[in-house]
Amino acid sequence: MKQSVLELQKRVQDALGNRMVSAKVALDELTVELKPSAAIEALTIVRDQLGFELLVDLCGVDYLSYGQANWETMRAPNTGFSRGVFDFAEDEQSDEAVMMPRRFAVVYHLLSIKHNLRLRVKVYPESTQMPIVDSVIPVWNSANWFEREAFDLYGILFKGHPDLRRILTDYGFVGHPLRKDFPLTGHVEMRYDAEKGRVVYEPVSIENRVNVPRVIRQDASAEA
Repeated sequence: MKQSVLELQKRVQDALGNRMVSAKVALDELTVELKPSAAIEALTIVRDQLGFELLVDLCGVDYLSYGQANWETMRAPNTGFSRGVFDFAEDEQSDEAVMMPRRFAVVYHLLSIKHNLRLRVKVYPESTQMPIVDSVIPVWNSANWFEREAFDLYGILFKGHPDLRRILTDYGFVGHPLRKDFPLTGHVEMRYDAEKGRVVYEPVSIENRVNVPRVIRQDASAEA
């Protein structure tokens, strides 16, 4: 483990104190979780006192069914491709999704050019039904479009954002496409109607199909 990362962990813990939930080092990288109510104050300290002047990236994360995909567990529960086979008419907000604590997170990737160090910061919104965190635009102005992207794709709201609207999907888009319970086909489809002279939205016409790949294995007894 790099000594510089251990020293950074100590500096971060001393500077943030009880504003921090945890600080963990893995693969020579430091990840810090902040309390939502103290996130802006803590991130301002990280910028001004610890020298992390650059926000490299801000993204959302959905931990619904985390660790249950076939490529993430040795138990192989055959749920890794479930998004391709479930009922498309199923409500996006299932009971599991609504009740799951700490489902969403906002992740900030920070860089200190002066010290040549990187820091990952996580903030978990307190509510799953309406995930809200404070906008960090007052701390790093470059967060503007990053926060719009997280809102568009995950439905995470950023309190204090000056112009929080969709940035990648159409304004009439229904739902948030990177949520784990969002159907692969979406909820509506759009096309240009020549008679009406405009784009129209219609229910999805794509037929349900199974996307689970077939794996052919030779019978071990046949090789004997």
